[in-house]
Amino acid sequence: MGQAFGCIQVDQSTVAIKENFGKYDDVLGPGFHFMPWCFGSQLAGYISLRVQQLDVTRESKTKDNVFVTLVASIQYRALADKAADAFYKLSNTKEQIQAYVFDVIRATVPTLELDKVFEQKTEIAKTVGERLEKVMSLYGYEIVQTLIVDVEPDDQVKSSMNEINAASRLREAAFERAEGEKVLQIKQAEGEAESKYLAGLGIARQRQAIVEGLKESVIGFSTSVPGASTKDVMDMILITQYFDTMKEIGVSSNSSAVFIPHELEDVTSEQR
Repeated sequence: MGQAFGCIQVDQSTVAIKENFGKYDDVLGPGFHFMPWCFGSQLAGYISLRVQQLDVTRESKTKDNVFVTLVASIQYRALADKAADAFYKLSNTKEQIQAYVFDVIRATVPTLELDKVFEQKTEIAKTVGERLEKVMSLYGYEIVQTLIVDVEPDDQVKSSMNEINAASRLREAAFERAEGEKVLQIKQAEGEAESKYLAGLGIARQRQAIVEGLKESVIGFSTSVPGASTKDVMDMILITQYFDTMKEIGVSSNSSAVFIPHELEDVTSEQR
């Protein structure tokens, strides 16, 4: 109804394209405008200045012959001072952006191996953004942000990657477990060696103490009993040890010793 009286309203974040007898005349900003149709003025259309988003999905092959699907998210908007270019130069903005994204992905991804594609998502997005910014500025559009939001390999490839990752983790776990067992065995061996060393010291000291005791006993007995020879003293000590040993064997309930008929004199002679 307003246009019938030569009046239009342009909303916020929007501009209107004014023509005069079919020729571009002016860009109308937000607000109320008088546009007398009787003098050839007419409204050609509106352009939104808001940021818009376009998600582009493209499949490509990597350098190591793996097919991946990339999803690029393009955020763009029309420039108010170039609204006429945005309105007249492009018939389908989204298809134009999509075509340039396809071109960059086809030129970039085949030069990279699959792992590098994941690692260089930011670089790929930067390349797409620079190419779009250079081209779309000629048509009155600004590229606000470009993102590679997803890299999706083929299902079989993903399964293989998961198996490789699982095998690698199992290998690392087995290595760590083996290293732990190795350290445990080393520590046990060191403990046993230390234990045997200390036991050997104990036995050596025990034997040294026995020798010292025997020595003192022989000297003391020879001094106390005049006429007693060293041989008599040793025979008496050996007989005492013999009876002590027999006593210990007889007292033990779990003893499995087998006694062979013998004479005490044979024992003393053998021990000598």
